[in-house]
Amino acid sequence: MTTAAGLIGPWVEKSFHLLAETAARTWPQAHPGQEALDRSRLVAHRGAHGSGVVENTLAAFDLAADAGLWGIELDIRWTADLVPVVFHDANTYRLFKRSALIRHMTIGQLENAFPRIPRLETVIRRYGGRTHLMVETKAEPWPDPAAQDRTLAKLFSPLTPLKDYHILSLDPEMFDRIRFAPPEALLPVAERNVAALSRLALDRGWAGICGHFLLIGDSVLARHRDAGQQVGTGYIHSQNSLFRELRRNVTWLFTNQALAMQALVKRLKQKPDAGPSSQ
Repeated sequence: MTTAAGLIGPWVEKSFHLLAETAARTWPQAHPGQEALDRSRLVAHRGAHGSGVVENTLAAFDLAADAGLWGIELDIRWTADLVPVVFHDANTYRLFKRSALIRHMTIGQLENAFPRIPRLETVIRRYGGRTHLMVETKAEPWPDPAAQDRTLAKLFSPLTPLKDYHILSLDPEMFDRIRFAPPEALLPVAERNVAALSRLALDRGWAGICGHFLLIGDSVLARHRDAGQQVGTGYIHSQNSLFRELRRNVTWLFTNQALAMQALVKRLKQKPDAGPSSQ
């Protein structure tokens, strides 16, 4: 997932996140009630990363799964020989300070140069059925869409769509290439195009919609709930933002602070009388 600001540039996105985080932390929210806490579905965005743990790696996913997070979000890209791997960016530089394009390397070259980048197959075998997989397919060329869809169908065949996984994308055109999963398992991620993606999701019978918590308004939530669809929001990094989204009956709560938020939910469940806080 990303934000509306991500369309403009990284520095604007960082500013957007900072302002949103500050607003969320200082905006007191009433306790949503124990029932809402019990049904909360926290999703570790790119795993439980930070403090030396690299995003979208087995180490990040292990931390999230071991902590009991309801789900993990991950990104897939394709190598030159059409093997799906788990990585967010097209280029490896941001995380590894060595510039290489995923789609220009074979799986052998990738694993030799960047051994921490896992295959999608490994992730599915390790976590499938254990924690819910929110799998974002990145907008990039598919040289052989039919073969790539067959590859995904084989990898996901042990799992049940909706129950075990959803397929996400910021670009709804990517869903035209996905044949192995039913429409109800497809989940668009909105940036500034919330209204347009909301209409598409309703018209095409997709799972619902995801987006930043400040961009998904109550009217959008109501439309999708009335249609029997679900909504996910990010980035949930504080008690106040957690309380707000639970009180709005948001289904999936994406967070970059997976371990802290999971610990917070666990602590709140043990203290039913916990009230609003700016933590």
